[in-house]
Amino acid sequence: MNKLPCFKAYDIRGRMPDELNEDIAWRIGRATAEYLKPKTIVVGGDIRLSTPELKTALSDGLRAGGVDVIDIGLCGTEEVYFATSHLKVDGGIMVTASHNPKDYNGMKLVREESKPISGDTGLREIQRLAEEVFVEPNRIGSPDIPFGSYRKISNLAPYVDHILGYIKPDELKPLILVVNAGNGAAGHVIDAIEERFKATAMDGGSACSAGSINRPTSVPVEFVKIHHEPDGNFPHGIPNPLLHDCRQATVDAVLEHKADMGIAWDGDFDRCFLFDEKGQFIEGYYIVGLLGEAFLAHQPGAKIIHDPRLTWNTIDQVAAAGGVPVLCKTGHAFIKERMREEDAVYGGEMSAHHYFRDFAYCDSGMIPWLLVTELMSHKGKKLSELVAERIALFPSSGEINSTLDNPQAAIDRILAIYEKDAVAVDHTDGISLDMGEWRFNLRLSNTEPVIRLNVESRGDVALMKEKTSELLSLIRK
Repeated sequence: MNKLPCFKAYDIRGRMPDELNEDIAWRIGRATAEYLKPKTIVVGGDIRLSTPELKTALSDGLRAGGVDVIDIGLCGTEEVYFATSHLKVDGGIMVTASHNPKDYNGMKLVREESKPISGDTGLREIQRLAEEVFVEPNRIGSPDIPFGSYRKISNLAPYVDHILGYIKPDELKPLILVVNAGNGAAGHVIDAIEERFKATAMDGGSACSAGSINRPTSVPVEFVKIHHEPDGNFPHGIPNPLLHDCRQATVDAVLEHKADMGIAWDGDFDRCFLFDEKGQFIEGYYIVGLLGEAFLAHQPGAKIIHDPRLTWNTIDQVAAAGGVPVLCKTGHAFIKERMREEDAVYGGEMSAHHYFRDFAYCDSGMIPWLLVTELMSHKGKKLSELVAERIALFPSSGEINSTLDNPQAAIDRILAIYEKDAVAVDHTDGISLDMGEWRFNLRLSNTEPVIRLNVESRGDVALMKEKTSELLSLIRK
């Protein structure tokens, strides 16, 4: 058996060319065709230098299995999700390694209606076929299977129509937004949104009333674009704003231009990260509650899905807004499945993944900042003001990772110490212990010997910091 280490729990990812290359991409395409037996598949790709060759080989493998391929070109993962549902085709594959270093690449797969294909829902079978059946690429295909067609289209216009449908652009107050497209992957979408905003202003729909946020500009939103042009050489480093080193350019631009908000995306822009007008990074945890409240203002009683790592703020904010918070295991496949089961209007993870029912239950890195922009306009408040109360009510540590030889032993050790005094213990994802005035979640990584810690308290920053330090000492003992 020819093992392919590029197959992970949720997607395909590996270093080029030893773990992923054109031959392997062809086999993945052919195996996907065999497993799904689709008529048509959408493919797209990010800005990485290896993406065009991988996408071509992937498409050839699909076509050798009789699949018609629609190539939507340079795009973000969510554009493949949208195209799969919008075009009503049988699946979609995005060639991307998201926030990994530039010498990596990978793929994210969905079936009809943009339902995820991960380890438990078909990815392992595709891996088996790629390893055992389609080991030697047969570029000419089989005489028994008609070769599939290939065509390129642009699906940008209907995608932008859809994401702008979540807000009313003509009700936005003038704002200055710093937009950091990483190394340019998100640039084309920002440009398209900017053109729509300009058109709104020209139509006379930008009559913005004065408020606490007010700028002398003819368009509702003025974009300050940094790292905007697509460049697969990654001149601005790894596109991962979760890393502190990847945030400074956005912070500096917010302060220099006196912007109202900063927005930065990862490499395939399915996550967005927000900075307030002071350049302060806002943890994704607090954005979940904010967006949940925004949806509930229009759909009272709706269900909101959240992950177990940090929960108190989301539960409190959603319940206060008349919604129903629903706990779900971390990970996009689990969140999407639970959202469908519950018919939830929105789901959010503290890792800055935000999911929307009307977006085929998929995650988007564009819809969240649009909604926050509208909230700032409607409430006449700065981003810092929208989240300050929530941060004070439920201060949190953010996720802290520790690399250990035996991470499970650390979890067992912590459980033995704290479980007897816990108000409640939950095993939805790792261990979550409610200690009354503070709580924590400890969980293992799916892919590496790493343990992840999150701590929060009820309004006591000192207690949160004390318990975080205490737990880290025991974990790393």
